[in-house]
Amino acid sequence: MLALLGDARLPSGGHTQSAGLEPALRAGTSSAQVPPYLRVRLRTVTRVEAGAAVVARAVAADGGDLAEVEAAWAARTPSQALRANGRRLGRGYLRVLQTLWPGPVDTSARTWSRPVVLGLLAHRAGMNAVDLARLVGYDDVQTVTAALLKLEPQDPLLIAAWVKDLLPDIDEMAAQVAHLHTTEQIPAQGAPLIERWAETHDTITERLFSA
Repeated sequence: MLALLGDARLPSGGHTQSAGLEPALRAGTSSAQVPPYLRVRLRTVTRVEAGAAVVARAVAADGGDLAEVEAAWAARTPSQALRANGRRLGRGYLRVLQTLWPGPVDTSARTWSRPVVLGLLAHRAGMNAVDLARLVGYDDVQTVTAALLKLEPQDPLLIAAWVKDLLPDIDEMAAQVAHLHTTEQIPAQGAPLIERWAETHDTITERLFSA
């Protein structure tokens, strides 16, 4: 299941994203700083998203209201650009969900963000909370590193080594959020610089990635 959902060829819209790398490079971040940048993301915005996904999975399993999880995620994502992008990705994953694990969804599902849709998907697919959080972390790392190969081409094996070295960080983040069950428990770590870059990037017309 992780191999399927973590595959970059999954038609979910992730190929349109750089997870903030494009504006970071424009702001002066070097290629060598990408691994530290990813570790910062895993401790902040990605941790929030993974926590929201885990809680959405628990709420879906209990038959609860996923709109409440969406509101909690939005409250912890102050950047309007990041919220809009998360919901665009949510619509992509909603197509995956409805095709591979069809079933009833709320009429407001098209406005849900990626973590909320992934939580529902994980519930229907029988994915446990740890693997769900790992998926969120791995997808974020691969999104950034794949974008780097397009923005500033590197040796692909060097990039693969970076991903390998970050796997313990992904596992650590997953372990920190896998036990969450309620919206109040969703982490609230912010990354103001990443959020500012996202807002700036949203107004630039000459760009390769949408976010």
